[in-house]
Amino acid sequence: MSDILWVLSHSQLRDLVDILLVTMMFWGLFYLVKGTRAVPLMRGILVLVIAVVLASNFLSLSAFSWLIRNTLPALLVAVPVIFQPELRRALERLGRGGGLISFSSTETTAMEVSRHIARASRLLADRRHGALIVVERETGLQEYVDTGVPIDGEVTSELLLTIFQPNTVLHDGAAIIRGDKIAAAACILPLAETSRVRRGLGLRHRAAVGITEQSDAMAMVVSEENGVISVARHGRLVRDLDESRLREMLRSSYKRQLSGQVHRK
Repeated sequence: MSDILWVLSHSQLRDLVDILLVTMMFWGLFYLVKGTRAVPLMRGILVLVIAVVLASNFLSLSAFSWLIRNTLPALLVAVPVIFQPELRRALERLGRGGGLISFSSTETTAMEVSRHIARASRLLADRRHGALIVVERETGLQEYVDTGVPIDGEVTSELLLTIFQPNTVLHDGAAIIRGDKIAAAACILPLAETSRVRRGLGLRHRAAVGITEQSDAMAMVVSEENGVISVARHGRLVRDLDESRLREMLRSSYKRQLSGQVHRK
């Protein structure tokens, strides 16, 4: 406490404004990249930097410290290159005056969302209407949301059925669900390599596997050819699911996400 009082007594108003501006700059940067794949990348870089600093200072590694000091300028150049897509989208959203949607799940909400998705998938399968539904988890999918048509509507089976009605504008592409909202529809997703998907499966299945290879999202696919419901997770595809099994898989996924949120708090 005495050290804190000493610092405060020797600080001027200009110093406090300086610290506040730096804090606001970092807060704004973190806020702009929230909901994108840049978040886990930034987390990894911070962990690496802290580990390197601790190792070089406490272990008195002279050569290692020299290497870190000389590679720091290259790292400062590499960071904008690595985060170039996320920074560009963040600046675009800032220019439009938009922000990102935050969501705090509850177990009741997760059960309702799971029920609506499973019911919509079963009805779409019965009608042979193709569909691709992606549920965002820890890794943000904002860059893919930006490629589609904003919806920001509550997740209901009726709305999902309407989105994937054949011969409509939103039918092609993916519907991305963030929390209890359908963030956007007609979104463009990355495609997995053809060798990673069973022969005879189409673009929806390749897109489902592709998005789960690059994130921890969960993707549901309804085939318009045979009405088979499939789920992609971690780059793998599970086929021939019914409504009850799909609902349980969604609930289990939401429970793990909720448990992770509680532990972080």
